[in-house]
Amino acid sequence: MKLGICNELFVNWSWEKICDFANGVGYRGIEVAPYTLAERAELITPQQRAVMRESAESRGLEIIGLHWLLMKPPGLYITHPDAGIRRETARYFVELVGLCADLGGKVIVIGSPKQRNLLPGVKREQAMGYAAKVFTPSLELAGKRGVTLAIEPLSTRETDFLMCASDAVELIERIDHPNFRLQLDVKAMSYEYKPIPQIIRESANYLAHFHVNDPNLLGPGMGEIGYEPIIAALRAAGYDGWLSVEAFDMQYGAERIAKASVEYLQKVIA
Repeated sequence: MKLGICNELFVNWSWEKICDFANGVGYRGIEVAPYTLAERAELITPQQRAVMRESAESRGLEIIGLHWLLMKPPGLYITHPDAGIRRETARYFVELVGLCADLGGKVIVIGSPKQRNLLPGVKREQAMGYAAKVFTPSLELAGKRGVTLAIEPLSTRETDFLMCASDAVELIERIDHPNFRLQLDVKAMSYEYKPIPQIIRESANYLAHFHVNDPNLLGPGMGEIGYEPIIAALRAAGYDGWLSVEAFDMQYGAERIAKASVEYLQKVIA
């Protein structure tokens, strides 16, 4: 398993500074939130994409892929009853696949709880159909360019649609495409009624990516969750992908959170 970190932790840092720091403390990958780069994915020029990729690779880093996809631009919505809004959202996912591939990334994490919540009058089954139609148009390009879209179940504290791994698997099976898979997040799984290792075991066949953090919104090892059983379950499932640090509470600053997280993970996976 490889250790990565999400770039939005490093507010107002240059890309080169983030790469230098991440490499220096032991990370091997960076996950990118597009909103930190531009208002829309298509505004990131081919030259900018090439420079970012070269800057990371020259420092021994991979760009893992994308997450926090719909923070910007405004107006996009995965389960909106308006077909025009869904079509524009589907079109934007095609743009995101292109951006991810140009950066050298392999995975697009679909979280976006505020843009998938059930709006008045939209039932769960309708939302499943809407979501499937939004994601499907980007999957042909994703297959050609080696990118996997990974749907992320999130807790009831964040959304009322796709709130557990089994919900996400239901959508994955509905879409039935090899480039549409599952992203699991430790913070989100901690609110399910099943133990985290059990969730990993039950959904292992679909797992493409993994976010590491704690319900206290800090990094792994900075709260009450012990990662030994989690890493053991991932190993038993044959997972050899990224453990990508995603934190939300920045009270200790990016440097301390990043260092504490990577040091803890290195010990657990050793």
